[in-house]
Order: sequence, then structure tokens, then C-alpha cells
Amino acid sequence: MASSRYAVVTYVRNSVGEFVENLRRELHPTMPHMPAHLTILPPRDLQGTEATALEFLEEECSRVVPFHVELGGVETFLPTTPTVFIQVTRFAYRMRELHDQLSLQGLCCIESWPYIPHLTIVKTELDEQAREASVVARERWARFQGPRQVHVGELMFVREIDDCWQDVASVQLGRSQLSSTL
Repeated sequence: MASSRYAVVTYVRNSVGEFVENLRRELHPTMPHMPAHLTILPPRDLQGTEATALEFLEEECSRVVPFHVELGGVETFLPTTPTVFIQVTRFAYRMRELHDQLSLQGLCCIESWPYIPHLTIVKTELDEQAREASVVARERWARFQGPRQVHVGELMFVREIDDCWQDVASVQLGRSQLSSTL
């Protein structure tokens, strides 16, 4: 059995998420994809058990107040990787703070790239495909009429086995703030 990798994401379940999922299917129909999401912790091996990592996540996230982020323009990570994404602009620092807060204990790892808050549209095989996809994505995003905002209030701890991502557990932000106001 292949070893598992884990990540922490927040699913984008609004008109932005629907836009990204539809555009992704159009730009790269043969590629299996997770639902639209913002990555808080990129894929990593655990430094302990899944249960211990989940316990740590729940404890840390209980003290984090939910927040919104605003999205900016379409960019790529070329030439580093052929990925097309939407920038997180306003309140991106909140995602970076959450990333740093959760990158400890059993979830600690040396990441391959600097953490940049973003919403992936598509990752292609070739640079030229990413360049072409970015042109289409910029045109479509410029015409998008909905709010360009994402609520970050629920995180999903996910596991990858054999190139397939599965939800492990939902983790709510701000549980301790909520219980202290009741």
C-alpha cells in the first residue's frame, strides 16, 4: 500500500468555486480534480499519527476566528510549475498566519515552495498549456460578475492515497470563541 500524504484545505462552496470548477473542466477535462479549494497546508507526510495530527488541528483551529479573503487577478507559477491560479489579495496574511500556526508538531515539514495563498484553476503538463489556459482564465475571470470573496470558517483535513484525495475530517475555526460567548 502506498504511503499517505495529507493537506489542509478550505473548500470554496460559492459562485467562485463553481466558476473555477467549470473552467477547470473546460481547460483540462481529462484531469481528475478536487473541488475548488484554498490550500492552507500543502501536501506533506505526517510526523506522527493521523489521529494526533487531527487532534492538533482541532485544538489550534478552535482559537482562530473565521475570516474572509478577497481574490485578485489570474496568474501563473511559470516557469517554476505550469499552474494557473487566482491570487488571494486582501487578507492573504490571515491565510499565511493560519498556515504558519498549523505547520507545527505532527504537521511540520519542509515545504518545496514558499507558501503563497491562491486558488488553483488548473495545473497542466506543459508550460505552453498553462500559458494558453491563463489567457482563457483571465478573459473569463474579467467577466465574472459574482463576489470575489471566500469565507474561511471550515477546514478539511484530507489524505492522498494513489493520487486520489479523500476527506478525513472537517475542522471548524473559532469553536472556543463561540463557546466562550454562550
